[in-house]
Amino acid sequence: MPLLKLKPMLKEKIWGGTALASFGYELPGEQTGECWGISGHGSATNEVASGPYAGRTLRELWQEEPHLFGMTKKKEFPLLVKLLHAADDLSVQVHPDDAYAEEQEGYPYGKTECWYIVSADPGAELVLGHNAATREELETMVHEGRWEDVFRRKPVKAGDFVYVPAGTVHAIGAGIVLLEVQQSSDITYRFYDYDRPGQDGSLRELHVEDSIACTTVPHQDRTPKRWRWQEDDVLVEELIDTDYFSVRSLQLDGKMMLRKRAPYQLVTVLDGAGTACVKGETYEVKKGDHLVVPADIPSVKWEGQLQVVVAEPGAKA
Repeated sequence: MPLLKLKPMLKEKIWGGTALASFGYELPGEQTGECWGISGHGSATNEVASGPYAGRTLRELWQEEPHLFGMTKKKEFPLLVKLLHAADDLSVQVHPDDAYAEEQEGYPYGKTECWYIVSADPGAELVLGHNAATREELETMVHEGRWEDVFRRKPVKAGDFVYVPAGTVHAIGAGIVLLEVQQSSDITYRFYDYDRPGQDGSLRELHVEDSIACTTVPHQDRTPKRWRWQEDDVLVEELIDTDYFSVRSLQLDGKMMLRKRAPYQLVTVLDGAGTACVKGETYEVKKGDHLVVPADIPSVKWEGQLQVVVAEPGAKA
């Protein structure tokens, strides 16, 4: 059973720029906002780049080759891994939880996500949370357009990590490149979009009532404490472990044996270059690569100087 190396999908956004070119990607334009690196979502799913499954999509493999993922019976691939570049501010938004997504949108997953900050310009910040004590106060502040009173802001720098569970008011600010691990859902409710036109020249749709209904009130900052330790040639950072996903960052200078803690594993190479060796097969890897480690591979031997971020499904995934 081979490693599944995926072809990235680049998407233009009104807030995007050109920074994702640093990952070795050929950009479709000057406003490239997202790279979908590992996706089985129905709207956009990655193709396998090489090997016996070359040309087949992750979505097809999930549905037709369940042994690759531990014989799961869930209809949808549960996680999505992206790289984002915000050259301009993203809209302020909130995502529903599973129950609201199922009831209102007929989709099994809400959208809990997390962000690893790859780079940030001086002064860059996020919108993270709100200042309302009650839902009624939130509704009043929003309908009065008191945006600066509503939203909380958080400065960030390279290496920071932020957990954004469903119900969290949030926005990525200008000058930030980040890696996002999320539930495989594209349901977004926009609170506020700075009254700016979309790519067609019209104002983008807002979803104020759904946003208010989904928001956790009062705001709860749930980013956990990070744990860091050295294991021989690798610096390990445990970023988060939730019911939906666990995420680790590993900074390697030499060799490591990376074992799975779930039936399958999602790996993004954030920096550097090296090799991944599985059962005598060696794969060249470099910054910008995205791979899936299937169920039959218990561990992968990595060598080189590189940083990888590893995501694995949790109990609810």
